Amino acid sequence: MSSFMDSRREARMYLSPDAEEVDARTYNLVLGGVVIYGLVLNIIMCAALGSRMARVNPLGLLIGYFVSCLLGIFMSHKSNNPIVSFIGYNLVVVPCGLILSITVSAYTRSGAGDLVLQAFIYTAIITACMIGLSIAIPEFFSKLGGLLLGALIGLVLAELINIFFLHKDQSYIAWIGAAIFSLYIGYDYWRAQQYAKTIDNAVDSAVDIYLDIINLFLKILRVLGSRGGSSRRR
Repeated sequence: MSSFMDSRREARMYLSPDAEEVDARTYNLVLGGVVIYGLVLNIIMCAALGSRMARVNPLGLLIGYFVSCLLGIFMSHKSNNPIVSFIGYNLVVVPCGLILSITVSAYTRSGAGDLVLQAFIYTAIITACMIGLSIAIPEFFSKLGGLLLGALIGLVLAELINIFFLHKDQSYIAWIGAAIFSLYIGYDYWRAQQYAKTIDNAVDSAVDIYLDIINLFLKILRVLGSRGGSSRRR
């Protein structure tokens, strides 16, 4: 999977024979529009589904989530057709929306709905800041690829070890995760600007940035949830 992603990223640097290049403004408008579309769809799903997701089989949902996301990522990054890539994008967005619906519903049922709004605001602010920094200091973000990948692998391993062996509070892991995905937003936006300016590449890059934002939101929500739980206990 890693070699496939690397080869696909390399291919995005060059304009394919059947692709039409657009100007940078159009490219970034499509990129931003696709990301916003996914986030708005997730908000609508959370509002519409709510507590209904509590009755869904969690194992079946988890399996469907991974299968749909992997298929969507593969379709998006494999295809040079923006329509096919957009279908792949939706195969990522919809299962993420289902997972978010369960998470948000759990917070609202426990009376911590305000934390969801706070996490949303913080995520929006950090996303805007990271994109702004990526534009202002691209040299910094251009050097983060290997470092962020290593940090992400370490984060996943730490979470698995904690879940299966340590069973301790994960708030500190969530803080680290929030920092990693914050930087990933800036890095993936910088990387998106290095690709050939095509509509398909804009959709493909939107997948990466969308996933960064969703993961950042979940990490921030976990941090706020742990802090809120501690303050309520006091």
